[in-house]
Amino acid sequence: MKRLIFFLFLLTNILAWGQTEYEPSMAYPFGQPNPNAPKEIIDFLPLIGICDCTSQTRNQDQTWAEPNKMTWEFKYIMNGMAIQDQTLKEDGKHSGSIRQFIADSSKWYVHYYSTTPSPIISTWEGNKKEDKIILYKKNKAPNGMDGFYKISFYDINDNGYKWIGEWVDVAESISFPTWKIECTKRKNVKNISDEDKIKAAAKKFSIAYLNKDYEAIAALYTKDAKIFPNNAPIIAGYEAIKKRWEGSSGYTALEHEIIATEIVVLMDTAYDYGIYKGKNKKDDGTEITYQGKYVVIWKKINEEWKMYLDIWNRIKN
Repeated sequence: MKRLIFFLFLLTNILAWGQTEYEPSMAYPFGQPNPNAPKEIIDFLPLIGICDCTSQTRNQDQTWAEPNKMTWEFKYIMNGMAIQDQTLKEDGKHSGSIRQFIADSSKWYVHYYSTTPSPIISTWEGNKKEDKIILYKKNKAPNGMDGFYKISFYDINDNGYKWIGEWVDVAESISFPTWKIECTKRKNVKNISDEDKIKAAAKKFSIAYLNKDYEAIAALYTKDAKIFPNNAPIIAGYEAIKKRWEGSSGYTALEHEIIATEIVVLMDTAYDYGIYKGKNKKDDGTEITYQGKYVVIWKKINEEWKMYLDIWNRIKN
């Protein structure tokens, strides 16, 4: 009986850990991105952690008010499936949001709240565009002109980021900034490591491969990348690499996983090697499993890890 109770206790704890393993913890105080989340979950990866910021808003006379000091914290929640952020301002006007990416609409949805309670939660929506994260909410100008309130994260790097809120007309030919923030990342706070960023990029590759998203696959490589497929010549450059992956035919990918054995980071260059495995369904309906070994050389480009050299070959079953 004691053994049964112990087994049930152990099983319960294992199941509970599996449901919370990506939540904030001692090892990862700001949580981790869940590998089962949409690949866009890592869009906010450089912002995860705590920043010391200065915030400025416009006065009614259109001048900029004195800077207001604040902290801005981002962390993964819901077992790494969503992101929560919170600002604590010296003037006592605190705020925060829950950020979720909805794959069906291919957009981020940001639900905003503040210390001033409201029965209606404001919602912004948008995407990461190149090196910026841009979100919109419909908003009329004081004169009744249709437009949006637009917020943008930009100049994002390991040292911090900038943020601006502005009213824009529908065509975005008119812009009127009303709020700006500059943030510096705290150095004494543990952030997500480069190793975990590389693992996240590898997971993003698997998701893109399964979804036949060849643009997303090619975007994971540097512009001057080279790939070394099994029994094939070296393939170089964005377009050629994209074409190589688009040329995969005769089967549907059902499973794909990259398992790193070792990751070594040397400043802005890194390498890792390990095993990849997966399952494909042929056009005739038969399913085959496979595995192979790989070596990847990574380069850090604009604070994002991308593959520079990608070498792989199959292991015979």
